Amino acid sequence: MDSPQTQTPVCSAKGCRADARWVLVWNNPKLHTPDRRKTWLACEEHREHLSQFLGVRGFLKEVVAFADWTPESTGNTGNTGDEQARPLP
Repeated sequence: MDSPQTQTPVCSAKGCRADARWVLVWNNPKLHTPDRRKTWLACEEHREHLSQFLGVRGFLKEVVAFADWTPESTGNTGNTGDEQARPLP
C-alpha cells in the first residue's frame, strides 16, 4: 500500500479516480470565516463542472494548476483536497 506521501492526488468528483490537475479553492461564507479556504481537486474532465457547481453558489475563489499550488499561495486553512466533492445532480 502506498504511503500518503507517495499517492498521486486524485480528482474530488464522486467516483473519479483520475489524476488531479487543478485545485479549486473555495469558501462557504455561511460556514467559514472570510480567510478560510477549502479545496477540491479536479481532473481535466471535471474541472469545469466542479467549478460551475461552486461558482453558481458563490463559493469558488480561484482555480490553480495543481503543479503551481501551495497551501500558502491561497491562504488555505482548510483541507488539502482529501474530501470528495458532493454528488452532483
